[in-house]
Amino acid sequence: MTDLAAPEALPRPKRDLLPALLPAILALAMLPLIGSGSSWVTLTVASLAMGMMIFIMASGLTLVFGLMDVLNFGHGAFIAVGAYVATLVLLPLAPYVQADSLWTNLAVLAPAALLSMAVSGALGLVVERVLILPVYGQHLKQILMTTGGLIVAEQALYALWGPQIIPLPLPASLRGSFIIGDVAIAKYRLLAMLLGLVVFAAIQLVLNRTKIGLLIRAGVENREMVEALGYRIRRLFLGVFMVGSGLAGLGGVMWALYREQVHASMGDDLTVLVFIVVIIGGLGSIGGCFIGALLVAMVANYGGFLLPKLALVSNILLMVAILMWRPRGLYAVTSR
Repeated sequence: MTDLAAPEALPRPKRDLLPALLPAILALAMLPLIGSGSSWVTLTVASLAMGMMIFIMASGLTLVFGLMDVLNFGHGAFIAVGAYVATLVLLPLAPYVQADSLWTNLAVLAPAALLSMAVSGALGLVVERVLILPVYGQHLKQILMTTGGLIVAEQALYALWGPQIIPLPLPASLRGSFIIGDVAIAKYRLLAMLLGLVVFAAIQLVLNRTKIGLLIRAGVENREMVEALGYRIRRLFLGVFMVGSGLAGLGGVMWALYREQVHASMGDDLTVLVFIVVIIGGLGSIGGCFIGALLVAMVANYGGFLLPKLALVSNILLMVAILMWRPRGLYAVTSR
């Protein structure tokens, strides 16, 4: 008799930590250039908050592309619609928004954000059924259809609300800053960072620790096999598209409050920024999108402080540098 060799454990894939360390490396590299420790902390916190808001908007797009192979150039429409829907709640309830009570302000902000996500998600349902469904697997037609949808949505917003910029002031309790020594940390930026971390953790938890996430990932790899087991992948993918649209609406609310204004072309302005983040992170990677959003925000803030003229093209330069180093992005999960 011969002894059978015990099966060896499968080797674990090596963790690629360098991209995840890039924000910390960049922040430390900027410290001696900025000189002032208080200015560096203020810029870094502002970058983290801005990055979280960009991530919330971009996460929906990277989910849709990574799981559904859909290039949605109309993603900015959901951002703008979410911001405008929030005005329907916040402007009539202005006395509660301006009340000097954190809980009162949050009690108004929460339904505004939820309504924005619901309306943006419902709009995503219509867009997926009408524009995306006939052109699955055809990227050029997807670009044309979704770009046309963005133009139609923007003109519809102009028709409903007019071309004027609508002011959307911050709630009273979220104005101002916490003063720690010589460092001023804006209250709203802390809320944005907390919300961004919650969204990131929730997406990772659903995709990696739940049955729905397992079915979605399995459907991406082998749709026919999953459907043969009795699961309707089309409904799951439709749910993914609606969730991605809802996240864009939530990001639109956060960005509108950050800028304290809403206008019909805001989605058009943010579409390019969101696509830069998705490309930098690696098409379809949630972790890469998270890091890419932080890098874009940090380069914009540090560059605006050190070299204001260069800040106008900082995002493009960052994308070029990342793609020269890693042509498929920081954490590419697809070969498409």
